[in-house]
Amino acid sequence: MKERLETIEKRYNELTEELSSNEVLSDIKKTMALSKEQASLKDAYEAYQEYKKLNNDLKDAHELIHDSEMGDFAKEEEERLTKEIKELEDKIEIILLPKDPNDEKNVIVEIRGAAGGDEANIFAGDLYRMYSKYAERQGWRLEVLSEEHSDMGGFPLIQFMVKGQSVYSKLKYESGAHRVQRVPVTETQGRVHT
Repeated sequence: MKERLETIEKRYNELTEELSSNEVLSDIKKTMALSKEQASLKDAYEAYQEYKKLNNDLKDAHELIHDSEMGDFAKEEEERLTKEIKELEDKIEIILLPKDPNDEKNVIVEIRGAAGGDEANIFAGDLYRMYSKYAERQGWRLEVLSEEHSDMGGFPLIQFMVKGQSVYSKLKYESGAHRVQRVPVTETQGRVHT
């Protein structure tokens, strides 16, 4: 793990240096490619910097354990740092896992009202609003490709594209049928629909 992190650190620093050169700055395509590569290494680079800092702090705390005045504080600090290092190591292992090559791509989402008539269409509208709010919080953009409006509100069908950073990685498991059970807006006698 440490060797891989050192390689990432070295490459990240090389990219920083390359991106500041006039030759690269004059070539937009090269600048974009190098910036994208550096962005893909950023999480691992920052985690490794934190890891090195915590290990240095742990080493300092360990040296102070035998000090008469700072011994108790150093022991508590050593325990806290050991715990933080373990948590960070777990996080780094996840960061270093191979990425799905599609994770950075945009997605097209299709929501259909399906069986259930007006109530299903209303629920499809609720789902669309939910995805819209989620996309907004993630800093993504939504582009409606096609939509059909229902008389009672919602959509029998809506298709939209979600554009942004790591969209596919966060939405790739959003598929399949959803089932809702509630007293619908369309029900006047209070019966539960599914």
